[in-house]
Amino acid sequence: MEKVLTALRTYFDWFYIPEITVIDVVEIVILSYLIYNVMLWFQKTRAWTLFKGIAVIAVFMIVCLIFKLNTMLWIIRNMISVGIIAVFVLFQPELRRALEELGRRNILSDVLVREDKNGKGERLNDNTIQELVAATTDLGKNKTGALIVVEQDVALGEYESTGISIDATISKQLLVNIFEHNTPLHDGAVIIRNNRILSATCYLPLTGRTDLNKELGTRHRAALGISEVSDSMTIVVSEETGTISIAHTGNLYRNLDPEMLRKHLTSLQVKAIEPRRFKRRKGGKKHEKKTAE
Repeated sequence: MEKVLTALRTYFDWFYIPEITVIDVVEIVILSYLIYNVMLWFQKTRAWTLFKGIAVIAVFMIVCLIFKLNTMLWIIRNMISVGIIAVFVLFQPELRRALEELGRRNILSDVLVREDKNGKGERLNDNTIQELVAATTDLGKNKTGALIVVEQDVALGEYESTGISIDATISKQLLVNIFEHNTPLHDGAVIIRNNRILSATCYLPLTGRTDLNKELGTRHRAALGISEVSDSMTIVVSEETGTISIAHTGNLYRNLDPEMLRKHLTSLQVKAIEPRRFKRRKGGKKHEKKTAE
C-alpha cells in the first residue's frame, strides 16, 4: 500500500494547485481588464493589422521549433532585439494616442481638478451655445465651410500659435464674418476657450485613418485629427453640401440639425458645471450620444 501511495505521489508531483488569496483574485481581475482594453484598443486602430502580422510570425516560429529548422530559428533569434525596436517605431502614433487617452480618463481628473483651481468659469454658457448654433446654421444654409474647435481639458496652445490671435467675445456675426469667402481669416480653424474666440486660421493635424468616406474633405479629416489627439469638440460645416458635423473622441457625427448640435454642445456645458456641484469630484456618465454616420 505504501508503494502505491509513493507511486501516486511521484506521478502527481507535477500537479500542484497553489493557494489562491484575495490579492491573487484582484490581480487576475486587473490583468483581465487591462488585456481586454488593450485588445479593444488594437481593434480600433491600424495596430490591429500590425498585430496580426506579428501573430503570423509567431506561428511561423512555432512551426520552426516543431520541425527543428535550426537555421530559421537562428535568424529569428538574432532579429528579436531589432524587432522589438521596430515594433515601437511602427506603433509610435498608436502608443502616443493611447497614452493621451489614458491621461484624459477620469482616473487623474479626480485628483487633478483644473477648473475650480484655475478659477476659469464654465467652458460654454447658454449664450455661447446659442451663438454657435445660430452661426453654424447660417453658415450651413449658405454652404460656407467652417471649422470651429471648442477646447476642453487638453490645452491646444501648440495649434493656437499657428493662427492669428483674436481674443473676442463669441457672436454669430463675428463667426460668419471670419469664415466668409475671400476674407483673410476664412481659411483654417477657429479655437474657442472659455466662451471666447481665442484664435483663427489655425492649422490642425489630419487624421491618419484610411477607412473614411471619400466624400469627406480636409476639414473633416482635420476635425477628426484634433479629436484624436485631444478631448476637444469640433464643429464642421461642409462647403460642398452645407451639412453640419461634429468630431469628438475620434468619432464623427454627421448630418446634424440645429437641435442635435445644441445637445452635443450642451453635453460639454453639463460636464464643466458638474464638478462645482460637489466638493468631491465624482466620475459621471458621458452625456453625448452617438449618431449614425
